[in-house]
Amino acid sequence: MNQFTQIGDRITDKSSQPDERTVRDWMGPEAFEHWVGLRNWIEAFYPDVFAPDWLYGGEKRGWSLRYKKTRAFCTLLPAYRLFSVLVVLGRAEREKFEARRYSWSPKFVKLYDEARAYPDGKWLTIPITSADDRHEVTDLMSMKRPGRSFS
Repeated sequence: MNQFTQIGDRITDKSSQPDERTVRDWMGPEAFEHWVGLRNWIEAFYPDVFAPDWLYGGEKRGWSLRYKKTRAFCTLLPAYRLFSVLVVLGRAEREKFEARRYSWSPKFVKLYDEARAYPDGKWLTIPITSADDRHEVTDLMSMKRPGRSFS
C-alpha cells in the first residue's frame, strides 16, 4: 500500500527529534518563514522564560515543539507544507477572548467557536498562512501571558 505525503501530514519519524533543516524541508519555505518569525517573537518577548522541548505524540500526531514554564504557553505544530500553533485557553483567557471578540478576524473567531472545550480549557489550533495570522496569534499569546514591553 503506497502512501503519499499530503499537506498537513506531521513529522512522524521517532528515531530522532527534528532539527531546523528537517523542519524547513518538511514545511517548505513559506511555512518555515512563519515558524522562524514566531519563534523569534517568543524569544524577544519572553527572553529566558521558556525552554522549548520537542514532544513525540505517536504516529498520528508526530513531533511538536512545546513552550512551557509551569503551564503550557503554546505548542508549534510543524506539518507538511503547513504550520499551525496550538494554544490552550483556560477560563480567564476565554473571558478575555470574549471581551475582545469583535476585534479578532472572522476567521479567527470561527476557529475559536469550533474549537473543542476540555476540562483544562479550549484547545485552539491555528494554521499560520500569512503575516496577519501570525500577528493575530501573537496578540492571543500576549493576552494569555503578557510579555516584555519595549518602551
